[in-house]
Amino acid sequence: MNKLHFSFFTTLLALSFLIVSGTFCFAGESRPFQASLTPDVAIHDRHMMIEGLALSIWGENPQKALALGVVNGSVGESSGFSLSLLANYADNYKGVHWALVNYTKADFLGWQAGFINYTESGFKGVQTGCVNYAGHLKGVQFGLVNYASDVGSGLQLGLINIIPRNEWFSEFPDALAKGMVLINWRF
Repeated sequence: MNKLHFSFFTTLLALSFLIVSGTFCFAGESRPFQASLTPDVAIHDRHMMIEGLALSIWGENPQKALALGVVNGSVGESSGFSLSLLANYADNYKGVHWALVNYTKADFLGWQAGFINYTESGFKGVQTGCVNYAGHLKGVQFGLVNYASDVGSGLQLGLINIIPRNEWFSEFPDALAKGMVLINWRF
């Protein structure tokens, strides 16, 4: 083997090692595992897509993963199952959020279960907790206090149920009232 072939072979081998070990990363890649103390003290950068398992005290990555931690954050379009001791937060999420507090900045599709569940924009699925809030509800809210700014098609079951868009009994049976005890809906 001449020097040129040897040099090319060792460069190719070194590049392969860097790619496999995760040291060298191309845009759009993902990693199967993340561990983090904070978003800036983690195995991978906060912008790396995690597709697998994320363990964290406080983590924040785009993900398609099982996330277990104290505070789980996910940015961009994320999905999976986030189980947290304190809080889950996301930009857009599809899947399951279980924590004391669950917050989604834009859209959520799936199941949020916690003491407080808050989705600013579109919520499709089920919210179960003491206090549930949805900007636009398509699904079910089950809790002590349920509030939906707007409802495409939804049911609220709880002590206090508020849908401000509803008129007082004028659209029955499609809609019930602005506020009700035990049950409220809009279909």
